Amino acid sequence: MEFRQVEHFLAVTRCGSFTAAAQEVHVVQSALSASIRKLEAELGTPLFERTTRRVELTEAGRALVPLAHRIVADVVAAQGEVAAVAGLATGRVSIGTIQALSVVDLPAKLGEFRVRYPGIRLHVRDGTVPVLTAAVASGELDLAFVAGDQPLAGELSAFREWSQQLVLLCHPGHRLERRRRVRLAELDDEPFLDFSGSGIQAMVARRFAEAGVRQNRVCEATHMPLLVELVTAGLGVTIVPQPVAEKSGLPFARLEQPAFSRAIHLAGRGPEPSNPAARALLAHLLA
Repeated sequence: MEFRQVEHFLAVTRCGSFTAAAQEVHVVQSALSASIRKLEAELGTPLFERTTRRVELTEAGRALVPLAHRIVADVVAAQGEVAAVAGLATGRVSIGTIQALSVVDLPAKLGEFRVRYPGIRLHVRDGTVPVLTAAVASGELDLAFVAGDQPLAGELSAFREWSQQLVLLCHPGHRLERRRRVRLAELDDEPFLDFSGSGIQAMVARRFAEAGVRQNRVCEATHMPLLVELVTAGLGVTIVPQPVAEKSGLPFARLEQPAFSRAIHLAGRGPEPSNPAARALLAHLLA
């Protein structure tokens, strides 16, 4: 079993297709398919069920996923230890982020880091909070910016925490457009747009249920810019981070009874990352 085969296997698992996985790892699809077939031959069992529409893991493939994550994490850590001896002249670090991150200018920070450590390869991905936290826990990501109003999972550590206000976003002409503050009860049965799969979605659903307010979900979106466009089109209201609302130019109001805020965590595994390149990036992000 070769390390590259494991990387290809995980790419297909993430992407759900050989075409998208080949694009992600920058190889032609035929080479990636051959790599997976060779891995399956070495293991003596199919890892994926291939249909004309999608690719799904077999039982053996599902069993391999956590092991594959550990293999990648161990190799990256080993590369990092060697890189540390060489003064971090080489190495690799993977970081994840929620959409619409505003507490840190991540592209600028990564640009500065790249100048300081030009030999370290950076892998950056965005995703929902459940996906990112699972990726950090498995070792697929060294670090991630995640958000929520619940404690981090037991195996994760928060290296820094920020507080972020969430606000009600509505379209011009909406009955609440001139309001500065809105009580949650005033949104009872109001057409609502959900940020699907996000920590915000789970938090909002929980707050509505606790307050006994009916949440009338009429539409879902998985990307923040699309969510804002749907509000602009008048499909309903939504709840977003205040920096997103300010940038949108749409009317927004603070929520009361209860107030809405969430914590943004820069998270990783253990008291510090095992990967020296990730430790260097963490120190840079916290500086």
